[in-house]
Amino acid sequence: MARHWGKVLTAMVTPFDEQGGLNLDMARQLARHLAANGSDGLIVAATTGEAPTLGDAERMDLIRTVSEAVTVPVLAGVGCADARHAVALAARAADAGAAGAFVVSPYYNRPPQAGIEAYFRAVAAATRLPVMVYDVPGRTGRRIARDVLLRLFSEVDNIVAFKDATGDPAAAASLVASAGRHFDLYSGDDALTLPLLAVGAVGVVGTSTHWTGREFAAMIAAFEQGEVQRARAINAALQESFAFANSEAVVFSMAVKAMLRSQGLAVGQCRLPLPATGADEESRAQAVWQRLQAWRQEAM
Repeated sequence: MARHWGKVLTAMVTPFDEQGGLNLDMARQLARHLAANGSDGLIVAATTGEAPTLGDAERMDLIRTVSEAVTVPVLAGVGCADARHAVALAARAADAGAAGAFVVSPYYNRPPQAGIEAYFRAVAAATRLPVMVYDVPGRTGRRIARDVLLRLFSEVDNIVAFKDATGDPAAAASLVASAGRHFDLYSGDDALTLPLLAVGAVGVVGTSTHWTGREFAAMIAAFEQGEVQRARAINAALQESFAFANSEAVVFSMAVKAMLRSQGLAVGQCRLPLPATGADEESRAQAVWQRLQAWRQEAM
């Protein structure tokens, strides 16, 4: 059972206006929409929220605005390539209203494991908030070693959760077997949520959950209640959404914003280097959403 923030957490996109500025009014509206449609908690100013393109003041304004808008817990994305920067952001997150700190492994410079461990320890020490570690080697260039994770989970009191985007369920099973009492495992890949539930995950930190939150909540509940066939059926219905959420044409933030626009939510386009989506992607978003709605009416 998820001990801190719930089971369906959505890595929220950051709404921008037509000039590319931060749209806090839409951030409030989107946060409330997600909380009303299956999300137990929200993660803001992280990768899907285009964190590398946000200034520090924008990050804090976003965290504060969303935290004030909803009653579900809000985790603040504070991970950076620069440990000093991550520490500074973590130190400010609680005052901005965050219920937790979401910390991606340092990216681009591919530090050795000693540096990765020291980074997480420093960030955790800078805040009283509970911390979720995020491992996504496809983006950071370096996987967090198993022994480093085990030490962090067992020795750092406020490191309490792990978003696993390594694509390695066997390793996740081993981590849970060794240290599951110390941390909550979350799937970091929407499409691997059901397999990871089978090895001990408590939920998902999702992107397609912007529009599939209800389905994820139902799938997790079905699995926990032993209704495995029901969980499989829901997972099968979500395959088209998984495929749309990340491809060569549209990556996560782009896909989510296209989908939200198809539902009438004016979240704007992404900031460069993520380009505006074209008409084909916008049409595909509408088609995926319509088919999911049709399935929902029949099966949910």
